Amino acid sequence: MQRWRGLEDIPQDWGRSVVTIGSYDGVHRGHQLIIGRAVAKARALGVPSVVVTFSPHPSEVVRPGSHPPILAPYDRRAELMAGLGVDALLILPFTAEFSQLSPADFIVKVLVDKLHARAVIEGPNFRFGHRAAGNVAFLRELGATYDYEVEVVDLVERGEAGGGVPFSSTLARRLVAEGDMDGAAEILGRPHRVEGVVVRGAQRGRELGYPTANVETAPHTAIPADGVYAGWLTAGGERMPAAISVGTNLQFDATERTVEAYAIDRVGLDLYGLHVTVDFLAYVRGMAKFESLDGLLEAIADDVKRARTLTESYDAER
Repeated sequence: MQRWRGLEDIPQDWGRSVVTIGSYDGVHRGHQLIIGRAVAKARALGVPSVVVTFSPHPSEVVRPGSHPPILAPYDRRAELMAGLGVDALLILPFTAEFSQLSPADFIVKVLVDKLHARAVIEGPNFRFGHRAAGNVAFLRELGATYDYEVEVVDLVERGEAGGGVPFSSTLARRLVAEGDMDGAAEILGRPHRVEGVVVRGAQRGRELGYPTANVETAPHTAIPADGVYAGWLTAGGERMPAAISVGTNLQFDATERTVEAYAIDRVGLDLYGLHVTVDFLAYVRGMAKFESLDGLLEAIADDVKRARTLTESYDAER
């Protein structure tokens, strides 16, 4: 998959293409429907498919300080999109100047002059241009002038976990923030993931016999609610069942919120400085402060046992 950062990166000889535009944070199951339809349409027409997205999130430019939690960083989104068959990803720097483009100017500068859109595929609530004044109806109206067609993909509704509301990044973020890993996975189509570099912490886990990877996540990362989780730690291409702790260490009166993963039954791992991923499968328990060190160790042993069972059961069902 080709990756372009800015309109100037698009090859000069780029021909017609099928385009879909959006933030696409998380590339959740609703996004997958839209992107999948764009890929299928492009193949039917014999042209490439292009996903257009923005960096940073438009809300941070329009309303500074309102950046939503990020479900997936751009490299992860690109990986997921490539898996769906996308031919090119265009990341447009979203600046104050860019935010002033009228819907008509956006269509001409991006879709017509640069991507030579043959078709545009969007969800029903797609908005674009200055003050989000452009909508699907306007996009279709200008399609008659600039020779592109517009298809709208209805987002399927969720099951019981969301009360039947459509798939959305907003809902996925809320479920992650609540620690509802089952609900988040239902929307995302996979367990929620955070990633970052392993840094040195207080090393209390090592002293207790459960050395953890202290993962330094990027700003705005969507981190689950405080608690203990079952999941996986992946480093150097190796995926390991893990017991994961999120939050401040109440036992030792710590104040910094961290994500720490213990790779179950692994001895002698040296992960410092490595970029790792942590996938959250299931919530195990909330954070607690124990009356004694023995009580803490007993709880950790039970956490590890439950995490091992949950990850083994999940893998056995795949």
